[in-house]
Amino acid sequence: MANTTEGLTPQSLSLTEELILMLLNEETGYFHQVPGWHLNCAVVGAVLAELSLRSRIDTDLESLFLVDESETGRPALDPILKEIAAESVQRNAQYWIERLAPRAESIIDSVLDRLVDLKILEYHDGEFWTLAPTVWRGELSSKSEEGTAGQFIKTRISRVIFTDEIPDPRDVIIICLVNTCDVFRFIFQLDDEAEERIEFICKMDLIGRSLASAVSQNLAGPALRRPALARKIPTVSLPKLLLNPHSRDGNLNALFGNLAEEYGPVFQIRPPFSKPMIFLAGLETNRWVHKRGRMYLRARDYFSDFEKVYGASGVLPALDGADHFRLRRSLSPAYSAVRLGGQMDQLYNQGRKYMASLTVGDSYRATSMCREMVNAQLSPLFIGVDTQDLMDDLMAYKERALSVHVAKLLPRFTLNTPGMRRRAKALDTLMQRVQDIHTPAQRADSPRDLVDDYLSLHASDPQFLPESNLLFSFSAALIASVYLGDTFSLVVYAMASQPDLYARIQAEADALFAKGDPEREDFTPANIDVTHRFLMECMRMYPIVSMSIRNVMNTCVVEDYELPMGERIHIAMTATHYMSEVFPDPYKFDIDRYLPSRHEHRSPGYAPYGLGTHKCLGTRWMELHLAANLLMLAHYFTIEVSPAKYNHKLRFSPFPSLKPSKKLKFRISQQRRELFT
Repeated sequence: MANTTEGLTPQSLSLTEELILMLLNEETGYFHQVPGWHLNCAVVGAVLAELSLRSRIDTDLESLFLVDESETGRPALDPILKEIAAESVQRNAQYWIERLAPRAESIIDSVLDRLVDLKILEYHDGEFWTLAPTVWRGELSSKSEEGTAGQFIKTRISRVIFTDEIPDPRDVIIICLVNTCDVFRFIFQLDDEAEERIEFICKMDLIGRSLASAVSQNLAGPALRRPALARKIPTVSLPKLLLNPHSRDGNLNALFGNLAEEYGPVFQIRPPFSKPMIFLAGLETNRWVHKRGRMYLRARDYFSDFEKVYGASGVLPALDGADHFRLRRSLSPAYSAVRLGGQMDQLYNQGRKYMASLTVGDSYRATSMCREMVNAQLSPLFIGVDTQDLMDDLMAYKERALSVHVAKLLPRFTLNTPGMRRRAKALDTLMQRVQDIHTPAQRADSPRDLVDDYLSLHASDPQFLPESNLLFSFSAALIASVYLGDTFSLVVYAMASQPDLYARIQAEADALFAKGDPEREDFTPANIDVTHRFLMECMRMYPIVSMSIRNVMNTCVVEDYELPMGERIHIAMTATHYMSEVFPDPYKFDIDRYLPSRHEHRSPGYAPYGLGTHKCLGTRWMELHLAANLLMLAHYFTIEVSPAKYNHKLRFSPFPSLKPSKKLKFRISQQRRELFT
């Protein structure tokens, strides 16, 4: 049942909040794409208009002056009011809009946070927002109406535009500001009469007219939107690259962090006989990608050849915009901690079944051991079948396809060798197994899995999710267990190589499992404080995806460097994990970084799951799964690193994603208690 915004009225929302709600496009989960400077000017205009309606300032076509400097109690308004009060010379509205526009982003963040707190908006990972199912009541034309806040505001504005109703001054200002953003045509179907009505309304109120005029005049200043001269992108010298110690140990995260600290946030590498590779690396570039990247970058260009290998087109990693958001929302339940939490018994049983095969005194290759344990759990949970016998072939084929079509490291013919054609047959075997088990009779009374979600979406909209995309979708979901397995191997290494932390994690594990298998609700910050902070530090030091690739679809300027349309960009989002300005003493494994007194992760500099719209969909699942597996392993076994020298220095295999060196092994030194399955 929908919640109710008790005590809220239209006047409870500021003009800035109403403007943001008007601009929300639920189809894309974001806002109608108003160029950054245009939106900044409109947002500041809304703040000034709100201060005017609250009798703090007054304005006309010539000047803006202070009336009352007492605070309003709104964090988005009072800093602006204070700045106006501190100005000794009387200025006009255009001056203040121009001066305050750079602060608009922090105002928007404050507004979005408040709308989420009020349960008017819902936030989704990836910087998406939708209207919350909140009941909003108001009086319009003496009729009580219900709906979400956004629907209410848009209905109110539409009545002003499409009828002869005399508008409230607030509505006039909202219409003026939205009109300057040029998005009414995307919100409503406008005819000539409606457009004339909008122009007429915009002239009705002196405040709205003066602010709209000031905003429009600022929009004409392109010099304020981008620098006249872009800086030349520095080139990393090849000797400097090859002599970096992280080029030898395979830690690309640290390598990119070193290069960013020396060359700046935008740099290029010129491999022999290849096109230059442009990298973005640093806190500010992460912030830009996270907030603004969706307007300038897209994924499909680099991914299209790879998805064609599987006969697919338009799969989740290759989509952008509204289609990406729609598919993401459809699949989010399948990758959620809630879904995993409902099947914890199966997670434990499959995990213990695999651990029963481990023998005290034996050593196991780290990546193989952890991939097999995770796949033994994920395969039944995601696709309902056992696939241990297929994983090596599926992963080998995918890695070769990535090397050919994404990294461009190998020629195309290497994907069609006899060995690769043999491995490709594992895809057909996988598809047949999934189809055999996913029939109405076979799935009766079974918990819903990812395949069920895909098949339901395919049945409801076969054009949006065609049958040709299912093979890629099922295999990609399965291969996710490889990436989670590689992450788990790095987590186990970090625990086994640090005995003091190992003992603290074991203490939490023993307490958690003392009364049987814990439920999802038992994984509280109090119960797994050390384990939780330990995992966060593992994700900082050992993120397995070191960069993401995008193509520039609209020319843009980042940190004064111009990125031209069509350029391929490599976003080294985890370079910041090894930059001292973001994480002091970055090479030190320190779980206290995440204590409330420090909270070093609370910035876009902490990006183990990616940034922006393509942020990992399974983040919450992964966090719960890693915690459950690590605590279960610590509860039953004591593990040692082999060879012992890796306790002090680990080497990595960095392509196509980061994982431990093949030489790293785990020795089972002790079984602490009996396994039951």
